[in-house]
Amino acid sequence: KTGILLPSVGEIESSIPQTWDEDDNPFASLSESVSFSRLDASDDKIFYAEPRFVEHVDQQAVDSMTSYVSDRLLQNGDSVLDLCSSRTSHITPGKLELKRVAGLGMNAKELEANKALTEWAVQDLNENKNVKLPYENDSFDVVMCQLSIDYLIHPLEVMKEVARVLKAGGKVAILISNRLFLTKAVGLWTGSDDIEHAYTVGSYLHYCGGGFGDIKADDLSTRKKSGKERMIVGDPLYVITATKS
Repeated sequence: KTGILLPSVGEIESSIPQTWDEDDNPFASLSESVSFSRLDASDDKIFYAEPRFVEHVDQQAVDSMTSYVSDRLLQNGDSVLDLCSSRTSHITPGKLELKRVAGLGMNAKELEANKALTEWAVQDLNENKNVKLPYENDSFDVVMCQLSIDYLIHPLEVMKEVARVLKAGGKVAILISNRLFLTKAVGLWTGSDDIEHAYTVGSYLHYCGGGFGDIKADDLSTRKKSGKERMIVGDPLYVITATKS
């Protein structure tokens, strides 16, 4: 896990500015060699060579993620890209009639096991800064990325590609927690708390040049039902969303 204090009610939502100032671009003065470096800089193909048929957050966070994806994010008839996909896309079986669910991930065996996918492909998004997703322009209604944005060393370039493959009016949803493979997460992430993580993802979307608007963050965590702070119980879960203009 990263961070020390978990956010209070409303802090994740308020992490996203109501207006963005181009002069406040946090990436303009950052050193990529530091901010997007990792403790383990070895080839990601080695790290992801063996399949991991496990969840990476606790069951209540899994349930919250499944509920969000299946009940709030996706609609019948959608074409969906599950970016950084694996053994599950957290889509409730039989609930939706989706036109297309494409999975792009790092391990073929995990992708083969994902019954929600209508197609899949293996691609290392960290291999080349000039990343190109293997899809045509305006292909998807929704692009989602679950618990993986913290591993991308070229997140601005990837988010610009997400905008390219999204249809006008399409939505991107980035789900995050504070559970991670510490050695593979970028320095910008491991040195920050959850509120900063939400702002960082919002900044990826705004400053990537993809034309995203209506950037919002939502706290999906399970919280105590009583008490002044209503503290988070178990693994936290947040989503940052944006719409392509």
